[in-house]
Amino acid sequence: MLVEAAWAAAKAPGPLRGFFIRIRARRGHQIAVVAVARKLTTLCWHMLTKQEDYRWARPSLVAHKIRSMELAAGVPPKKGNKRGASYAYHIKELRDQEVQIAERAGKSYEHFVAAWRTYPPKRHGCAAASSQQGLNRLPGDASSRRATLRHEVDHTRKD
Repeated sequence: MLVEAAWAAAKAPGPLRGFFIRIRARRGHQIAVVAVARKLTTLCWHMLTKQEDYRWARPSLVAHKIRSMELAAGVPPKKGNKRGASYAYHIKELRDQEVQIAERAGKSYEHFVAAWRTYPPKRHGCAAASSQQGLNRLPGDASSRRATLRHEVDHTRKD
C-alpha cells in the first residue's frame, strides 16, 4: 500500500515529487518509489507523534476527501445555504492556486537540494593506512589489487 501511495505522491506536484525525481535520476524509478514510500512512512510517524498536519497539503482537496469519507460512512448531508469547507475544491481557480503553491514547494525543495554536495568517503587513521598498503588482505582481494595498483602508480610518478 505504501508503494502505491508513493506512486501517487510521485505524480502529484510537491516536494515528494522532487524527491522522487532526484532519486530516480541516480538509482532508477523502482528504488526511487521505495524511497518515497519510506519517506511517506516517516512523514506519517512524525505527523502522528507531533499531532501536526502535512505542511504541503492542499486544503480544499483534503476537505473534499474528508467530506466524501463522511458521506460514505453514513453522516447525513448538510442542508441549507451555508457552503462547506470542500466548496473551494469545485472552483477551478482555487484548485489551480493550490496546485501552483504545491509546485512552488517542489521547486523550493529542488533549489534546497541543488546546493548539496557529495563528499568522498572519509578515511580513518590506521585502517586507511593498512588498506592502502594492502596489509591484512588476501592476495586476490579487490582492495589489495587496488592497493597494489596504487603502489605501482606511485612508483611510475617518481620515475
